[in-house]
Parts: sequence; C-alpha cells; structure tokens
Amino acid sequence: MRKLTMTVMTLLLAAGVQAAAVNGLELANKVIVGRQDLLLNGAGMQTRVIFKVYVGSLYVPAKTYNLAGVPAKEPRRIQLDILRKLSADQLIDALTDGIKENSSAEELAAIKPQVNQMVATMKSFNEGNQKDVVTLDFVDGITRIELNGAAKGSIPGEPFNSVLARIWLADKPVHTDLKQVMLGA
Repeated sequence: MRKLTMTVMTLLLAAGVQAAAVNGLELANKVIVGRQDLLLNGAGMQTRVIFKVYVGSLYVPAKTYNLAGVPAKEPRRIQLDILRKLSADQLIDALTDGIKENSSAEELAAIKPQVNQMVATMKSFNEGNQKDVVTLDFVDGITRIELNGAAKGSIPGEPFNSVLARIWLADKPVHTDLKQVMLGA
C-alpha cells in the first residue's frame, strides 16, 4: 500500500497537479523561501514500525532526482508534517541519530556547536502534536527552524544544513522509500 501511495504521489507531481496529497495531507506544490519560489520535489510518509510519524517533503528551486541536484547554495526546504504526538526529545533523538549515521567523525566535530544549537531550539517545542508542521529552510547560508510558521531559531553554516539534509537524502537515509519520493524517483 505504501508503494502505491508513493507511486501515486510521484505521478501527481509529474503531472503538475496544483497540490499533492500524502496520506490525505494536502501539500502545497509551491512555497516561497527567501523571496524565491520553491517547487515540491517529492514527499512521502515516515513510519516507525507500524506507526505513521510524519510526512517529509522536499522543496527546491528546480526539480531534481538525486542528492547532487539539491543545490547547496540555493534556498531549499525540508518540511515535516507531524502525524502523531511526539516529544521534543523524540524528534531531537531522531535528527541527531540521522546526523550521526550520515556524517564522518570530522564532520560531526566541525558542526557540533550547530547541532547543540539545533537541540536547544527543538527543546523549546516541548511536545509536538498531530498536525504540527516543522520547516527547515536553508537560505542565505542559514538554516531557519520554524514550528507552525513561527520562527524558533536560526543556525548558520552550509556544512550544518548539508549534513541535516542527508538525514533524508544521503546513502543512509532515515527511510529509503522516503528518500526516493523526496527526490522524485
């Protein structure tokens, strides 16, 4: 069933439909980040065992089908539409585990202050509720973290954002099927 949902999602995106839906959740086909239009590249559901956790979406200036096509210097958005109650610690643990899984020891050491800043920012979320939306925007060399449209923090540096994006898009993504649909494959 999940493969069918992802296939339908990919077909809808390829057809240029105004809005896409994943698990009944309507996603904008276009958003504005840093005064630039970004297109929904792909989206899919992250599950843990049998639980639906969130819908992950990737927005970029131009469609891409691989990690190399996600521009390092241009605006981009990774959006997480939460589908169940999550504590801030659960979200933090998932993100830090994904960062560790997709980074070398040298990269981790270089971005340790930014990871600590991300953790502190996300601690302010307390508990995430179903229908909360977390956006991770990269624009002008800064990762901007928002919860339900409210700014929560800004973290400088392309190296941090690159490592953050690898949670979903690298060789060891949080979920292979999610990576494929986010990259429009």
